[in-house]
Amino acid sequence: MASKEKIIYFNTNNKHKFEEVRRLFQESNVKYEVKQLNMKPIEIQAENLKDVAVFKLKSIKQDIEGSVLVEDAGFFVDKPLNGFPGVYSSYVMKTIGNEGILKLIDDFEATQAHFTAVIAFYYKPLDDIFIFEGNVHGKVSPIKKGNQGFGFDPIFLPNECPDKTFAQLSTKEKNQISHRGRALKKLIEFLKNN
Repeated sequence: MASKEKIIYFNTNNKHKFEEVRRLFQESNVKYEVKQLNMKPIEIQAENLKDVAVFKLKSIKQDIEGSVLVEDAGFFVDKPLNGFPGVYSSYVMKTIGNEGILKLIDDFEATQAHFTAVIAFYYKPLDDIFIFEGNVHGKVSPIKKGNQGFGFDPIFLPNECPDKTFAQLSTKEKNQISHRGRALKKLIEFLKNN
């Protein structure tokens, strides 16, 4: 069991996100244990993910004894949708889902898309907030494929393995190349050095 200083709380109600984070921490041998919190942060509508993540973190950090992270992620269809749904990804998933996004696209060969994850991390020992960002680029699949992952994973084909959607990859495979995995690796590197 980790001592209190070696616990990092991840505030999310998304069990899939938590599992990805927990697995990456375990595999990295960093001497911290990640525990899930499910507090209701204040969410704002903003133009970028960083502002959303930092605001969410600031709205809960005073109620937590210890280090805590929040994450905000978005799916951006750069071509042809000019970055939509982006910061509105969660709402768009709930309302029109993957099927709705696919109906907005005619030429799938010409698509360009990316996922971005922003981690806002309050590190208690330094009493400060740190930001870690990760991105992964690819295309939009014309059909939903795979049953791993969540959200827009079934329609995203990453450049690193263009024949498989995120939803066709295991958690371990996805963590190697995903936006969340890349942001978390930066956080883990930070923890190893502080």
